[in-house]
Amino acid sequence: MEVWPGKPFPLGPTWDGNGTNFSLFSENAERVELCLFDAEDNETRVEQSEREAFNWHCYIPGIGPGQRYGYRVYGAYDPVSGHRFNPHKLLIDPYAKAIEGPIDWDAGNVLPYVPSGADDADLHMDGQDDVRAIPKCVVVDPGFDWENDRPPQHPWNEISIYEVHVKGFTKRHPDVREDIRGTYAGLASEPSLEYLQALGVTAVELLPVHTFVSDAFLAQRGLRNY
Repeated sequence: MEVWPGKPFPLGPTWDGNGTNFSLFSENAERVELCLFDAEDNETRVEQSEREAFNWHCYIPGIGPGQRYGYRVYGAYDPVSGHRFNPHKLLIDPYAKAIEGPIDWDAGNVLPYVPSGADDADLHMDGQDDVRAIPKCVVVDPGFDWENDRPPQHPWNEISIYEVHVKGFTKRHPDVREDIRGTYAGLASEPSLEYLQALGVTAVELLPVHTFVSDAFLAQRGLRNY
């Protein structure tokens, strides 16, 4: 596989139409491996030997949208000093643009230490590989066709910002269709828009929208975090 030095910025995966630049921040890492996965989950590890401003980076021609990946980061396992590097554990890119699914809690221990329940459990590094348990990051095409849509361009003194939780707002609105409650489609539905406009809202700010993990004990009960 051809690997070029790439650039330290921006962080995360950046597809340019010909290949993808990968950049990961770690001030204390000693080695960083970019792990690429094919459709059969075969793993190919690529050494990211370039480092600038603590960003480990590389560029791989031919890699594009749909490519699944993660990281293995090497360094000291010294919890007392705040370091828990463990290359047996596949890491999710904090700047990933998409994640393929949830953690499979039944597929292995995802913690960097042996979960013994003892007070000093995290002092003992776990050697079990968790690659089957961890969801993979996905390279995406950031382009979007807005067609003829345009920003409203309201003057700042006329803007009213409404912070809203997508699920909570749409689940509780009686006029939103039941099959789209709890979804972005529900937030963009006519009953939702009419309600917001009736309040005089000109801009909506969504409560944090990001990948999250439902705790193992919730997953065992068939539940997930709200």
